[in-house]
Amino acid sequence: MSKTVQAEGALETRGIEQVPDAERTGRTRELFPTWVGANISVLLLTMGASLVVAYHLSFWQAVVCAVAAPVVSYGLVGLIGIAGKRGGAPGMALSRAVFGQRGNLLPGALIWVARWGWETINAVTGAYALLTVLDIVFGLKANSVLDIVMLLAFVVATFAISGLGINAVQKCNQYATYLFGLFSVLVLVYLIVDTDWSNVFSRPAGSTAAVITGIGMIAAGGVSWIPTAPDFTRYLPRTASSKAIVGHSVGGAGIVVLPMVLMGTVMAVSTPDLASASDPVSFLGEILPTWIAVPYLLIALIGMLLINAMSMYSAGFTAQTLGFRIPRHWAVSVNAVISLGFGGVLMLVATSFMGSFIAFLSLLAVAFSAWVGVFGADMLRRTEYDGRAMADTTRTSAYWYTGGFSPAAVAAWAIGLVAGLMFTTSDWFTGPLAHNNVIGEYGLGWVATIVISGVLYLVLPKPAVVAPSSPADADAAGASAAGSAARPESVRA
Repeated sequence: MSKTVQAEGALETRGIEQVPDAERTGRTRELFPTWVGANISVLLLTMGASLVVAYHLSFWQAVVCAVAAPVVSYGLVGLIGIAGKRGGAPGMALSRAVFGQRGNLLPGALIWVARWGWETINAVTGAYALLTVLDIVFGLKANSVLDIVMLLAFVVATFAISGLGINAVQKCNQYATYLFGLFSVLVLVYLIVDTDWSNVFSRPAGSTAAVITGIGMIAAGGVSWIPTAPDFTRYLPRTASSKAIVGHSVGGAGIVVLPMVLMGTVMAVSTPDLASASDPVSFLGEILPTWIAVPYLLIALIGMLLINAMSMYSAGFTAQTLGFRIPRHWAVSVNAVISLGFGGVLMLVATSFMGSFIAFLSLLAVAFSAWVGVFGADMLRRTEYDGRAMADTTRTSAYWYTGGFSPAAVAAWAIGLVAGLMFTTSDWFTGPLAHNNVIGEYGLGWVATIVISGVLYLVLPKPAVVAPSSPADADAAGASAAGSAARPESVRA
């Protein structure tokens, strides 16, 4: 981790500016607990239950989904994370080199808005965990007032962790990794003793199409982390192993996704209502014995806190790249307020939590994937990023291109986004091509988005790759960007 961050204490003050090489002392193994913490979610249990109830898969087909999904999605997380060690900056800051200073505002704004929904879902799930613990331990029944109070408590705790910065996030993730290991042992003991395994293994196999759909559904959650991957690798030295970055990303996610999805699959054999519960957290509190329910809910609460903290941490950088000239920890507060507002609406109005989550997840994956396709294709030709050009948001920037836009990147992103939506189906939206082809039927609109946007970017004429400034110039630009983040600044046309 950065010596500067450690020297300044718990609060990270660095924003979107490039981290100087001298301060990039992180280690790739720190990524393992990072992606463990990013996946400790009760929603994986409900998705595992959906594999049995909605897609009619056998246990071994569920194993295939639970293994393949994190390999695909977090393999991409690791690959895009390599850009962080190359450029020493958050993902949406590095994105300026690809889309142009103004062009980057388009995918940046969409990704920022998509983060609102992801953080809202997590905040509501965390609030449900708090409410269920209060019910089990103290007998306090949920009501509208208590719902909002618990939601507020969760959002404030999330803001505190994410506001402190990378040190606080990674330290919490390390502790969460140990707690998750303990929780997994407890649940495993319960399931071994209580489950009718003959019923689990006797279920008939589903179709290959359903298996692919299940992989796509579970992987879509990991896809949402891809644009933020460089945020957690920017303190790694340039010499860090790219293979280790990918390996720790996949390993950290897989060690959580596999058991959580399979636990949900096994639970759903005897309690199929788990897959469609309007409040999956309290539902699990009812079907599990108290000795396992309370630890489970506390782990779920911690997991939701960490997931939202990581999301808000990255959202703060995105807000800064969109022009919010405020320190990173205050930029985080913008998303905290938004998730509080939307979370209150979801808890008080929504009738089907899981239905809303799956529908949102389908559209969210497409929103992130258009950026992933373009940025990933650009990484094939760009191995370094100019810190000075990233910090300069005026027409003098080497990343200004044509009127502030890279036409190839913006066009590939926009076309890929629209095409991906045409292949996407959900409760909220169904594209015109969603039922007439393999991709649409299998729920892989986000895959189509990545492929289409990436291929288009590769074939379109692009600006030449800008040679990075000298290290001294980059460090000076970084210092200038850090100061400008706290004061208003207009962007010249």
